[in-house]
Amino acid sequence: MDLGLDGRVYAVTAASRGLGFAAAAELVADGARVVLTARSQASVDQAVRRLGGPERAFGLVADNAAADTGERLVEAARQRFGRVDGVLVSAGGPPAGSVLDATDEQWTGAFDSVFLGAIRIARAFAAVLGEQGSIGFVLSGSVREPIGGLAISNGLRPGLAMAAKTLANELGPRGVRVFGLLPARVDTERVQHLDGLAADPAAERARAEAAIPLRRYGRPEEFGRVAAFLLSPAASYLTGVMVPVDGGALHGI
Repeated sequence: MDLGLDGRVYAVTAASRGLGFAAAAELVADGARVVLTARSQASVDQAVRRLGGPERAFGLVADNAAADTGERLVEAARQRFGRVDGVLVSAGGPPAGSVLDATDEQWTGAFDSVFLGAIRIARAFAAVLGEQGSIGFVLSGSVREPIGGLAISNGLRPGLAMAAKTLANELGPRGVRVFGLLPARVDTERVQHLDGLAADPAAERARAEAAIPLRRYGRPEEFGRVAAFLLSPAASYLTGVMVPVDGGALHGI
């Protein structure tokens, strides 16, 4: 299926590795151009090289929590590639821990990056996107079911999902689509780190895999392909949806 991505331009935040990079790679593979962010110049440069160089990707050193990140991304896309068609807002996961153990600083830091930063970036793109524009949020299965040991994510992700759903209603009349992605155990450095917090990481992974109907962790490229499809014109009648990419791990409908 032709996704209609050839020549289109998307921004992807936190895209030097993990799920953000996987999405950027699939967009580029289908002909899109990508403007990506990471927190260091070295990470940005490496990601651009891996995506095929400056003809296909452009990178900015930026943090989702910074107030000007959205505007910088829009301007970079227009200047470097001449247009902007959408954005995928990804962010590093909040620190692990319980509700009782998480500090005020951890809660507010995660709120600025995961929640408020995402809203600011979405606002910047909403101001310029037209018909067939798309805004995606990388969320988590914690939108629907709490994940043990990830209290901050459990607290913030459902609220961001509801904000995304509301934004879909607001932008729908302009032909701009909004959606969320709900990954579960995708085999990224983040998930490997979380498994590594257990006393026996190998046993923790085996336990988690046994709870997934497909009996394995997802591959980053499997997530990336779903993200690329949802951003693309091929998904032109999908908006306001929260799409699990979880191997069937979520138990609800």
